[in-house]
Amino acid sequence: MTTQIFLRRGKEESLLRRHPWIFSGAIASVKSDTAEIAEGDVVDVYTQAGDFIARGHYQIGSIAVRVLTFDREEIDQAWWNRRIAIACDVRRTLGLSTAADTDCYRLVHGEGDSLPGLVIDIYGSVAVIQCHSVGMYRSRMAIAEALREAFGDRLTAIYDKSSQTVPYKAGLNAVDGYLFGHSDSKSHIVTENGLKFKVNWEEGQKTGFFLDQRENRALLRRYAAGRTVLNTFCYTGGFSVGAMAGGALEVCSVDSSERAVQLADENMRLNFGDQVRHEAVAADAVEYLKHIGDRYDLIILDPPAFAKHHKVLGNALQGYKRINARALSSIKSGGILFTFSCSQAVSKELFRTTVFSAAAIAGRNVRILHQLTQPADHPINIYHPEGEYLKGLVLYVE
Repeated sequence: MTTQIFLRRGKEESLLRRHPWIFSGAIASVKSDTAEIAEGDVVDVYTQAGDFIARGHYQIGSIAVRVLTFDREEIDQAWWNRRIAIACDVRRTLGLSTAADTDCYRLVHGEGDSLPGLVIDIYGSVAVIQCHSVGMYRSRMAIAEALREAFGDRLTAIYDKSSQTVPYKAGLNAVDGYLFGHSDSKSHIVTENGLKFKVNWEEGQKTGFFLDQRENRALLRRYAAGRTVLNTFCYTGGFSVGAMAGGALEVCSVDSSERAVQLADENMRLNFGDQVRHEAVAADAVEYLKHIGDRYDLIILDPPAFAKHHKVLGNALQGYKRINARALSSIKSGGILFTFSCSQAVSKELFRTTVFSAAAIAGRNVRILHQLTQPADHPINIYHPEGEYLKGLVLYVE
């Protein structure tokens, strides 16, 4: 018997609106053949009156169930095949899986693709999986089989990179490695909007590259001509390469990781040769901003998430305000600022208000040219607005 979870009276309301999370406080009782539910088990969820609502993965913590389906359907290999096939169809609709100038994109984006706890990125002929829940981790071989069913010979390898994303307390002892195929090289070259990037999914951050800024990097190219560019928190230099492709006079890439700025420099040379006007600086970006003077007329602020959860939201907002105020105070007249937050806990409204405060501190006249978000291959489930994590502004500074 599938474990049955019964909700407290009235706690089914969000599920009736198809929200994919069930919080632990909503649970009234559990009916199971076993003494204890194992984390990652598939469970059925019922109202207090006994009406079926959803089926999902059980987990320990504030979010007790991540919903896989609102129908009574078996979570078997055929189910996984259908879900992955639908994700593939969305990317075909977007033109990503057939694009001549781009061979890297997100195939599965958690709740946005009705697969909560799962991320899959495509790099050429390789799929990189990250499981954020025990249920998804235990299903990884079924997911790999579904990928092979969907891609056929176009897929040469599937790499599981879940060791840093599965819940630590689950005791899974997850080890990263290939679920299918292999690669003899740790560094691979992918193409994004016609530009080349070295990606290391085995050792790099996330799955190896920040695919969610693809369209924003393309937008940057429109503004870079003739400008002196500072790219802070540069990681492997995605915005730096985009700026130079757009005709920047020179680019400075700053990151606290020496390996990151080295990769940024390698990516610049990969696209533009050894004579490219690029300075790579390993330094704390927040400190670096204090001493830039008025050298730059295009600045990119793309920091890591300052707020992983709401408990540190206040400190995060202060951090965003501080770095934006420094950039707005220093940028040349007529300069362009691309500023972002990838903190899910920071709403679009909060981020915009924080940047407004920074502009007031800097005492500059500022116009909003663009309001940015994540690309369509990082879709937002309409019933799960929390999935809208990336927000950005492009500002013109007098």
